[in-house]
This record gives sequence, structure tokens and C-alpha cells, in this order.
Amino acid sequence: MNDNKDATLHQRILSEIEGRIVSGGWPPGYRIPFEVDLAAQYDCSRMTVNKVLTQLAKAGLIERRKKSGSFVTQPQAQSAVLEIRDIKAEVQSLNLPYAYSVTKNASRKTKADDKLDLPAGGLVKEVVCVHFAGTRPFCLEQRLINLGTVPEAGDANFGAIAPGPWLLKQVPWSKAEHKIYAFAAGVEEAAALDIPRSAACLVIERRTWSSAGPVTHVRFTYPGDRHALVARFSPAS
Repeated sequence: MNDNKDATLHQRILSEIEGRIVSGGWPPGYRIPFEVDLAAQYDCSRMTVNKVLTQLAKAGLIERRKKSGSFVTQPQAQSAVLEIRDIKAEVQSLNLPYAYSVTKNASRKTKADDKLDLPAGGLVKEVVCVHFAGTRPFCLEQRLINLGTVPEAGDANFGAIAPGPWLLKQVPWSKAEHKIYAFAAGVEEAAALDIPRSAACLVIERRTWSSAGPVTHVRFTYPGDRHALVARFSPAS
């Protein structure tokens, strides 16, 4: 019972703080109340508050500074090159409301140009989504899911949760590959992203595998003038 109560309280604190940030009630640079103050406000332990703030920091909504506190992050449309980030968190880091729309969701047999390295006759789920930041299209997602590895995807309609986070909950991946390149928008990309045809786009292709085999291939297309990539690394010792 206590575990359920703690989980519910955790979600309540997370939702309320996230709501203040996304709505603009707590603007970029705003210092969030200290842990001890939030713990008193919600009548909970500092550990519960700390877990919430850690989750918000991982989502890119706040920045935690030693001895100074936690601050709402400045808007920045960027993806981490070596991480698998949730698009929802990317949008919310801009302090804009997030939404997505599924425009295609169908099972079919594999094709020769599919990039999942599956034998002919295998079954895949083809999903196309448009992710929005406020009222503007943010990203076009074109995804294939290997139904041999993730058969549950065959019945999934992705109405409540986008394919990316849905997959992360279904099957742990053990290996990932990223390919990043520039691309001139074609008819489909221009229509989905509401940009001129041949406009510069940034494309991230990703493949993931689990111990059971290929999981998914996804192609994310972003308007080139509204997105950037960032990587952090250290020199070899």
C-alpha cells in the first residue's frame, strides 16, 4: 500500500511541476523551490522530491546546480547524438505543449529496401507519425517494427503513447546504430512538416536490436532550420 501511495504522490509532484514549466508559469531561468520546501509543501520525504527533480533533469526540463538549486532550462531544439531521447521531452524542453498524430499504422510483409535485415516474407509494422511542438510540426517519424521480435506491436494502435516510448517499455534494446545526414524535403516530408519542397531537413536514422534480433528501424526528419544535434565526450585517458 505504501509503495502505491508513494508512486501516486511521485506522479502528482512530477505532473504539477512539469505543468508549471510547460505552461510557462515557471519560465526559463526560474529557480524551483528547494527540495526541503517542496517536501514540506507536499508532506513527503526529500528522497521523493529528489527523484522527481532527477527525472525532470533527465528529461531536459530543469538544470540542477550544486549549492544553487534547480532551474528551468532555456529552450533549445536539440537532440543528443548518442542517446535515445523521447521526442516529447525534446518538445517540452522548449516549454511548448506536445502532441502527435498517427497517419499510418499497418502490418505488411518485408520489402527488399527495408532496413531491418529481415528475410523475405517476414512481417513488420509500418507506423508514420507527426510530432508537434505547439501548433507547428516538429518531426516526422517513419518507423518499421519487426513483428518477429515484438509481436505485441501487431495489435498496437499507438493512440495513447507514441511508438518510441511504447517500444522501450516492451523490449529492452542491446545495440543501437545512428545515421545522421542532410536531406531536401520531398513531397511527403514537405506536407507533413508544413515546409517548402526541397527545404533543408535534418534526418536521424536509427536501428536497434535486442537479444532476439532486430527490433526497429526509424527515420526522424526535422526542419533543418529548427533543430540541432549535440554530443558530449571526454578525451581518452
